[in-house]
Amino acid sequence: MTKSELVAQLALRFPQLVLKDADFAVKTMLDAMSDALANGHRIEIRGFGSFGLNRRPSRVGRNPKSGEKVLVPEKFVPHFKPGKELRERVDGRAGEPLKQSNEADSDEDDDA
Repeated sequence: MTKSELVAQLALRFPQLVLKDADFAVKTMLDAMSDALANGHRIEIRGFGSFGLNRRPSRVGRNPKSGEKVLVPEKFVPHFKPGKELRERVDGRAGEPLKQSNEADSDEDDDA
């Protein structure tokens, strides 16, 4: 799912939201999450998962062009750990083939 698809889903689920407002809400939430991670904070969304930072220690790398050794400094990378409810929900569908959004829409029409 892309950000624009998420905005569209939000606007569909909450009809009082104009598409522009849904887009603003998603962008605001993502900006707040990015800022929190950039400031070294952890984000926890119960039932969904948590976002944190993993430290990658400095190491000696190699320039692929020249072959010379280069010191790669330590860095922090974002890491997502899914929550128990999300893991169980995804695992419950492990045996089923994933439906595309178009297929899901056509299945609903068959039931009517």
